[in-house]
Amino acid sequence: MKLSVSTYSFNGLVRTGEFNEFELIGLAADMDFDGIEFADIHPPEGAGKKEYAEKLSAECKKQGIAPVNYTIGADFIYGSDGDIDKEIERLKKEIEIAEILGVSGVRHDATGGYKKEDRKQRGFDDALPRIIEGCKEITEYAKAKGIKTMIENHGQFCQESRRVEKIINGVSDENFGVLIDFGNFLCADEEPELAVGRLAPYAFHIHAKDFQRKSGNGIIPPNAFFKTRAGNHLRAAIIGHGDAPVFQCLSIIKDAGYGGFVSIEFEGIEENKMAVQYGKNTLDLYMGMLSVI
Repeated sequence: MKLSVSTYSFNGLVRTGEFNEFELIGLAADMDFDGIEFADIHPPEGAGKKEYAEKLSAECKKQGIAPVNYTIGADFIYGSDGDIDKEIERLKKEIEIAEILGVSGVRHDATGGYKKEDRKQRGFDDALPRIIEGCKEITEYAKAKGIKTMIENHGQFCQESRRVEKIINGVSDENFGVLIDFGNFLCADEEPELAVGRLAPYAFHIHAKDFQRKSGNGIIPPNAFFKTRAGNHLRAAIIGHGDAPVFQCLSIIKDAGYGGFVSIEFEGIEENKMAVQYGKNTLDLYMGMLSVI
């Protein structure tokens, strides 16, 4: 396994103007990552997305770092004003961006679920056929370009491992799998080691993420924590500083035969460069231990 970093991990640096998105490639290379994952791309004013993707790809080659994954939003229920055909066509254009970037995989969302006012008697099983339809069309289009597609355990509605597995088995295409995010299972109150064990055979990419977890039965600090579906509380943490069993999850995917990239995805309140470097130090230690056991 090799280490990469998601550009999402440096959002704080971009917001303050210390780095722009283009400069994150050099930063990732300087931090000795093997790869970089693009959490969407955001062309500067006056530039087209395809033109900008070409520049990002060229910079990756210059810096000697691999562009490994492209992560984008999608919603097969409400995206493109609820028109699933338009949403599929929009995502096909993003596959073309991924091809220019030179990544081997694209992660897109499935849906955040029904809005409260629309939910009524409808839940995940009601949405499943529509999700499968969208995912199937996207992966068939991407396959011709040599790009694998995947969903992530993300957004609560499609977060538990059993729901993710239903989507994967419904699409039933070797070109379609899952981006496993170790920490995100906690958002749906699922134990990560059990979920990773279930989904490891379908893994195309990995996010190493950590959270501090507090019971919803106690008084929670007012800042930086958010509620899970079951009313517990999480705060994004530096890898190794939280409660997600990151080492155990790495061991599970290694035993399942996964040999691809593991991306750090940090979204906490700590200074970004420090937090990512500390997380990388921990993952280097973990991977070193896994190589001898």
